[in-house]
Amino acid sequence: MVSGGGTGGHIYPALALIERLKELDPTTEVLYVGTTRGLENRIVPAAGLKLVTLRTQGFKRSLSLENFKTVYLFLKSVHEAKKLIKDFKPDVVLGTGGYVSGAVLYAAAKLHVPTVIHEQNSVVGVTNKFLSRYVNEIAIAFEAARDQFPADKVTLVGNPRAQQVAAQHQSDFRWSSIGLQDDVPTLMVFGGSQGAPKINQSVVEAIPTFNQRPYQVLFATGQKRYAAVQKALADVKVGANVKVVPYIEDMPKKLPKVATLVSRAGATTIAEITAIGVPTVMIPSPYVTANHQVKNAQALVDQGAARMIVEDELSGATLLAAVDDLMTDQALRAKMAAQSKAIGHPDAADALIKVLKKAQQD
Repeated sequence: MVSGGGTGGHIYPALALIERLKELDPTTEVLYVGTTRGLENRIVPAAGLKLVTLRTQGFKRSLSLENFKTVYLFLKSVHEAKKLIKDFKPDVVLGTGGYVSGAVLYAAAKLHVPTVIHEQNSVVGVTNKFLSRYVNEIAIAFEAARDQFPADKVTLVGNPRAQQVAAQHQSDFRWSSIGLQDDVPTLMVFGGSQGAPKINQSVVEAIPTFNQRPYQVLFATGQKRYAAVQKALADVKVGANVKVVPYIEDMPKKLPKVATLVSRAGATTIAEITAIGVPTVMIPSPYVTANHQVKNAQALVDQGAARMIVEDELSGATLLAAVDDLMTDQALRAKMAAQSKAIGHPDAADALIKVLKKAQQD
């Protein structure tokens, strides 16, 4: 049984693990437990998996009557999760984050079913901190998370998404299939599936200069913000070496062909780039809990595997300065790529499977 919900950062590592489990043993049965409103409602069934949902919500940081409802929904979800566990009879229960995993893993622990949590970020989430007292084993993706958990339960495994991406390293994708050139270094700018307004604004400012560069640019605006970017570009000439798209499909196939990436510093993105070694300029989101994306990015910067621009300092000029330095220096990119790959975890899914087996023996 796997539970993780709300955002892709909790869902994609779980799916990568499940894919690997089924590769190793096609008879593996998996029940995915998510939230009623999370992205898992679209992503998990599309992956061919059975999904059951529970209704949960997070605590408000200020005093609010909604917090009484949160407690009620949690207790109700624990009761429902116990029924699911008794019916499905899992050998082990894995939680990858989100409020729903709190209810499911707590229920499993109380029923003495082996339990494991996987923490994708360098700063531990509220749910996993709560669960750390009850679960058998804890798997982490960043060494920085270790001292936030009980030491005797922790194993560094990386993020299972890394193994999934590493398996596609020998991509046959060609830039010419989307209207770019195959023999020109490519800069990819991607602010997440919804896009990031400040990143979009900075790229719009930089496009007149990008038009004159000896490299090409693939810029994803985010589905919701494509029309706004197109409007902002109405009076701007966009060169043949710059392609503006709402979203980048098949990211794992394109990443191995990217010379430099500009991106947020989410856990899934970091797993993907370090699995194959992609030089990256990270622009951490300032809108996340405990500013964990800055700490995620700093872990790479400290190893010479990435550069960082905090959003307050981001502009067309600072973006150009950072990417020009990399895109015009192949030796520098190669050095950064090697440092990135050195801290990756291309066998993360297999390492997490070993932790799942260890939990069953505890």
